[in-house]
Amino acid sequence: MECFRCGTCCTAPDISSLQKPVGVRCRHLGDDWLCAIYEERPEVCRGYSPDWICREVSAPTLNERVERYLRIFDL
Repeated sequence: MECFRCGTCCTAPDISSLQKPVGVRCRHLGDDWLCAIYEERPEVCRGYSPDWICREVSAPTLNERVERYLRIFDL
């Protein structure tokens, strides 16, 4: 599956290696919805690939997408 460039995976989950808490936009997520440190991103980010969740959280705004993501994981 191809990335939707929605920013949800860089906002909804926590990324402990970047000290990023749940629901907070990663400081490395650019306005173009791409990772500004893509070549140096942490292993947890490298291991992520788009899946069914990307379709499931589809919504007009980042806040709505994050809310849907958090509901899926009961967070």
